[in-house]
Amino acid sequence: MTREEKSIAIEDLTAQLADVNVVYLADISGLDADTTSNLRRACFKAGIKLEVVKNTLLEKAMEASDNDYGDLASVLKGNTSMFIADTANGPAKIIKEFRKKGEKPIFKGAYINQEIFIGDNLLDSLVAIKSKEEVIAEIIGLLQSPAKRVLAALQNQPNKEEGAE
Repeated sequence: MTREEKSIAIEDLTAQLADVNVVYLADISGLDADTTSNLRRACFKAGIKLEVVKNTLLEKAMEASDNDYGDLASVLKGNTSMFIADTANGPAKIIKEFRKKGEKPIFKGAYINQEIFIGDNLLDSLVAIKSKEEVIAEIIGLLQSPAKRVLAALQNQPNKEEGAE
């Protein structure tokens, strides 16, 4: 790769990082072609962009980005694949699902809404993160619950006027 090609690749990665709040890094090396194809297909269906990246180029893109990636660059060793998503737990769910069949992909780290997560041991915690839509639905359900109970109680009250006759 020439110096100019590297510069263009860094600019492209920096532009990608500028537009997202959810970036996962994982090692998918060693997966056979069929499993890799299934992983890419699952990511596509979930609206997740999966891309194999060069560590040095991604590190330079992180440095050039306006976002603060903190210690996330420390996981850029060996083979690295980048998952870019809109939902915070989407890539974690896919990684966990594929881990049921084997030991890969190995979660390295993530940048989620300005928070840094490093280490494969955090994968279960990331799966449990609720999306914005899930949180809103939960809040609406909680707000509707008392009103539903009041309405149910009012509908089950015997009418005192009818009993007075």
